[in-house]
Amino acid sequence: MADRLTQLQDCVNQLADHFCNSVGILQQYSPPSLFTGFDKSGSKSPSAPLEDYAQTFAKLIARTANDIDVLIDSLPNEESSLELQLNSLRKLELENQEAARRLEDSVRKGEILLEQVQGALHDIAQCQLRCQDTNL
Repeated sequence: MADRLTQLQDCVNQLADHFCNSVGILQQYSPPSLFTGFDKSGSKSPSAPLEDYAQTFAKLIARTANDIDVLIDSLPNEESSLELQLNSLRKLELENQEAARRLEDSVRKGEILLEQVQGALHDIAQCQLRCQDTNL
């Protein structure tokens, strides 16, 4: 997954695409304007599109602008100074050390249980061998 700045750049590019496409649609489907002193006869404008492009592009542009706002709000702010970041990293390091200690304890307990299970299996196997020897 891309980082937030890359996502922000992608959204800005997408917004520019929507603007360009909406201008293209306007140029393609808008009726020609009449200018005084200029008679352009015989040209027909393309038929109106079946879809409401203005509303579609307005929704796309609004949605993309909203996505940009959300991404900007998720970026670290200026108040996040170096000291605050260092404190946060120290706290994360302490949490990481505590989690590592708990993991080591769990592994140690698991190894003790494994030895107990292996000992019990060994005793069972020995009993089965003795029982087979007495039955022969």
